[in-house]
Amino acid sequence: MHFSALIAIGWLYVTILMSLSQPTVLAGLSTLLFYGLLPLAIVLYIVTTPARRRRRRERESGREEPAASRQGPAS
Repeated sequence: MHFSALIAIGWLYVTILMSLSQPTVLAGLSTLLFYGLLPLAIVLYIVTTPARRRRRRERESGREEPAASRQGPAS
């Protein structure tokens, strides 16, 4: 399991318990949203950006190589 997934699971566990201890349902939902889901989504987006860029570059370079090999030898 990736380290970032382990951190995400732990963070969600804590924020779910925090939201369950709130006095009203609205306070619980807002705690879950603003302390749990929204910050976690932002952090995971930032942390996984290098991997997404690397995969995109690999896909793009994989598309270019077959096109170059189709041209055949220069005459």
